[in-house]
Amino acid sequence: MPAKKPFGGYSICFKGCDDSMEKVFGSAPLAPSEMTKRIWVYVKSKKLSSK
Repeated sequence: MPAKKPFGGYSICFKGCDDSMEKVFGSAPLAPSEMTKRIWVYVKSKKLSSK
């Protein structure tokens, strides 16, 4: 059985992105699970992932 690919087989490239962490996450403290959700919203909205 082949090894499981990270991120469900998605590759993510942030090359050329100039958004700040505050723009992605906001300025309020966040739980790690909420950070993960916001990263994926950002990745999907900028079309940075591919299979």
